[in-house]
Amino acid sequence: MLSGKHLIDGLWVEGGSTFKTVAPATGQTLQNEVCDADAATVAKAAEAAERAFPAYSATTTSQRAAFLRAIADEIEARGADLTEIAGKETALPDMRLNGERGRTTGQLRLFADWIEDGSCFDARIDRAMPERKPLPRSDIRLILKPIGPVGVFGASNFPLAFSTAGGDTASALAAGCPVVVKGHPAHAGTAEIVADAIRVAIEKTGMPSGTFGLVQGASQASGAALVTHPLITAIGFTGSLRGGRALFDLAASRPQPIPFYGELGSINPTFLMPAALASRGTDIATGWAQSLTMGVGQFCTNPGLVVALDGPDLDGFVEGACQALGNVPAQTMLTPGIAKAYGAAIAEREAAGTAVVKMKGVSDGGDCDVAPAVFEVSADVWLANPVLHDEVFGPAAVVVRCPDAAAVAKVAEALEGQLTATFIMDDSDMDAVVPLLPIVERKAGRLIRNNYPTGVEVCHAMMHGGPYPASTDVRSTSVGTKAIERFLRPVSYQDFLPDMLPSALQDGSDVPCLDNGKRS
Repeated sequence: MLSGKHLIDGLWVEGGSTFKTVAPATGQTLQNEVCDADAATVAKAAEAAERAFPAYSATTTSQRAAFLRAIADEIEARGADLTEIAGKETALPDMRLNGERGRTTGQLRLFADWIEDGSCFDARIDRAMPERKPLPRSDIRLILKPIGPVGVFGASNFPLAFSTAGGDTASALAAGCPVVVKGHPAHAGTAEIVADAIRVAIEKTGMPSGTFGLVQGASQASGAALVTHPLITAIGFTGSLRGGRALFDLAASRPQPIPFYGELGSINPTFLMPAALASRGTDIATGWAQSLTMGVGQFCTNPGLVVALDGPDLDGFVEGACQALGNVPAQTMLTPGIAKAYGAAIAEREAAGTAVVKMKGVSDGGDCDVAPAVFEVSADVWLANPVLHDEVFGPAAVVVRCPDAAAVAKVAEALEGQLTATFIMDDSDMDAVVPLLPIVERKAGRLIRNNYPTGVEVCHAMMHGGPYPASTDVRSTSVGTKAIERFLRPVSYQDFLPDMLPSALQDGSDVPCLDNGKRS
């Protein structure tokens, strides 16, 4: 039975007012009373995390790795329950949810392996040079240390992989930081089950009870309270540009500003190069349509912009893509609010009349059901109408027709920051792509050749971020082992006695180290 309560300091507690959760596919009420955290409740969770910080940050990497693996084990033990409740709360199919659960547990185990390796803590030693002239050099050693308690916001579109025990939480826990999660109100039951898995893992591995907390919340006030609480030292967020920007501004306006790692919005341009379009336009149209509608277009890497040279080959692509999209039935979005916003965005573009509607699917189902839509404009019209640059969260896209390569370059230069940029090309398109690369490299965090951006691999080399508004810190990623670095800060130790140093900086440590400029 779900309690609808918050998890604070290892206990399920009430606090604040209440809200209810609803199944998007049926409109059925799932939970009548879920606690909606007020500022006092958030403060208790932050205080518990701060109490846990000294002991948790002092754990060895092996101890933390065992904790991360225990979380993964406990989540897997609840697999059937998670799939059942998450399916009701999100309308996502079982196959998608089971895959997302595997991604969640997989990244926890990957992070466990990585912190045990020790490379992510960037140990550096510059040994003393007492004989150096004209001045001697002190012994200086550096390592990355946990930043402090971290606040994480659950994402609407990934109830497991980007939410309660998702990438931000796993990154912060791997770094040695306690976490307070504000659960997404659309899937409070899923959040509670995952939080209980973490609670049990804490008990089994002997971690401080405040190492992880969950505050449920449907109000803007609960999120603002988490961002502004003075004991919270960093924030991880995945969500809308409007909501994320408001929280980012709060984080920056605090008396002591904190890092806000937000993933906010991206239209993920796909550049269709001439030779590829001529040789395999039909296949490209089918693959792109499948990517656009995957997960009802509710992926942050959804390919919502197509850029190509005008002509018969692009005509064929658009026709094939619209035909493929027309065969996609109306699908249920995550929440009524998301579906309403999608419908409003499509209606606004239709009413503006600046873009030609190439196809608009019909939805005659429930309030959360939507269908794909494709708009088409010239490069000049797209450049003159910034509203067409905005993300539409859902299975909608804009095709930009360019008269020549110079216009393609102008469109690329006008792009805002993106998570991804894709080039669909043949070998003979190389001369056309090379001039675009220096432009697009400054616009996107991940460049893709002959694939589609939906589906983000959790690995060491992944970059899931980009210039604003794709993310609020162009230097960071929210996916992959490099994500751990967001919640670490460098500390140098000058002329410390060996026993006073962190173990990783002591002579003879087996932690990978930059020793006098050479890798050990």
